[in-house]
Amino acid sequence: MTPARRLVSRRLLLLAAAAGIALGVSAFTFSYAEGLSYFSTDPKACANCHIMNDQYASWTKGPHHGDARCVDCHLPRDTVEKYLAKALNGYHHSKGFTLQDFHEPILIKPRNAEILQNNCLRCHGDLVHEALVAGARGPQPAEVEDGRCVHCHRGVGHGARG
Repeated sequence: MTPARRLVSRRLLLLAAAAGIALGVSAFTFSYAEGLSYFSTDPKACANCHIMNDQYASWTKGPHHGDARCVDCHLPRDTVEKYLAKALNGYHHSKGFTLQDFHEPILIKPRNAEILQNNCLRCHGDLVHEALVAGARGPQPAEVEDGRCVHCHRGVGHGARG
């Protein structure tokens, strides 16, 4: 075997070893983090991580407990958008919890707040139609200017905070 061919073989072996280590670490992490549970719609999956225990506990006591699961409020309905949002959230959660660089208490990101608002309107649009039309007609007090349902109804999904 020529020296050049030996060098290529060693590089390929090192590349294969690095890929194997990366795959092994990824598989272990996915298993340890109960990754398959995040493909379900079971709200308990959202509490796999201790940081969400308070949100899960308050949801079990909140007014939407019998009617809505986490995915009903926090993910889009469209299949492609739903799995894209799950993938992005999974990435951000994995990165945040691995590097411990997340805000406490945990905060909703603007993109997810938009999804939440759309889902509020999807379920309750008929109920709030008049309020939304009235709000579009003229200036509003500062506390309702942003028009987000959770601005006033913060405890609806997760119950009282305290």
